[in-house]
Amino acid sequence: MASKTPKPPADETQRLLTQLAHVPHKLFTAPFRQQYAALCFRAADAEGGFEVLTITSRRSGRWVIPKGSPMKDRKPHEVASIEAWEEAGIRGTVRKRPVGRYTYLKPLDQLDVVPYIVDVFQIHVTGTEGTYKEKGERLLEWVPIAEAARRVREPELKSLLLGFKPRKSLKS
Repeated sequence: MASKTPKPPADETQRLLTQLAHVPHKLFTAPFRQQYAALCFRAADAEGGFEVLTITSRRSGRWVIPKGSPMKDRKPHEVASIEAWEEAGIRGTVRKRPVGRYTYLKPLDQLDVVPYIVDVFQIHVTGTEGTYKEKGERLLEWVPIAEAARRVREPELKSLLLGFKPRKSLKS
């Protein structure tokens, strides 16, 4: 049974646009910060169908995929794998090259936002754990790719999800 989708505050989009209106130069002059995300997928049926993992963010409760900032002495695909484990208890085979990227604006406070660029790495899920670092802090749901795209807010991530085809090779 699927749980109810938490709704972000009604004025969240308006708040983000208001923040951006106060600092539009950040899109053109501020350096983008880097993050790495995990697009976790698993088989859904015998015909080759699959579903992907969506999780809620801790602060706003909106639907996202696991992601995090660079870590010292870790390669980008390793960071994506670590974030999938910490945020959702996911174990799997991670592709070493990103399958895509997207950008978003992260609100820092009432009047400030920071632009981020996120490289996305596919993880073919081989197992899940019931105990992990952020258990109980997020909702997790496996959904068809079209539903995942409907849930996320970032337009580029929506497009990436809708065009996603799992790739076999871990190197390419």
